[in-house]
Amino acid sequence: MKTIFRFYILTILCLLLPCGLQAQESETPNAQQARRMFDQAYQMVFGPEGSQLHYSVNLIGLYRTEGTIWYKGKKSKFIDEKYIAWNDDVTYYRLERKKKAITVYDAHSEERDKYASKFKFDPENYTYSIKNDPEKGYYITLKAKKGVKGVKEARVLLDHHTHHPINVRVKVGIFHATIKISHFKTGGISDRTFEFPESQYKDYKFIDKR
Repeated sequence: MKTIFRFYILTILCLLLPCGLQAQESETPNAQQARRMFDQAYQMVFGPEGSQLHYSVNLIGLYRTEGTIWYKGKKSKFIDEKYIAWNDDVTYYRLERKKKAITVYDAHSEERDKYASKFKFDPENYTYSIKNDPEKGYYITLKAKKGVKGVKEARVLLDHHTHHPINVRVKVGIFHATIKISHFKTGGISDRTFEFPESQYKDYKFIDKR
């Protein structure tokens, strides 16, 4: 069950900020503002200069974890207490600390995150709204349209001044997850961050699933 929760959280972190959001003329000014600010947050996280953030997750009290993630376009890296993963957009390496094992996948294979298919996210399947909380920041709420499966609702809190994401609450099915984001850094992320340091893990077992 913990493995399911872990991939559930990682999938949320990867899918919450969709690419290519465009406000439609038929949307209200409030919805247009929400989508514009959501798109700006996406660019900060996944833009060409890259980003780094620390996350702390509480999944309805059943599962807690924290770690650090780096993004740059389609490249990513994450570290938590049990796993490390490197994705250079060609090859994906997932290290399990306890087993001293590294599983290798094609970076674009769905097999590497077998639970991800349950949480597909299409930005056109949601309505958007924004609310300014003078004390906390900007709350952007996404609500799934009728019949949409997967992520049913998400609420993203952006900092008033930087517009950095600082808190995310997501509903998928019967589960709610709260993700606190801190130590957010945008820009200046080297491509070497995403390269797997093979020489450091020569004594690990390698499982090649490419």
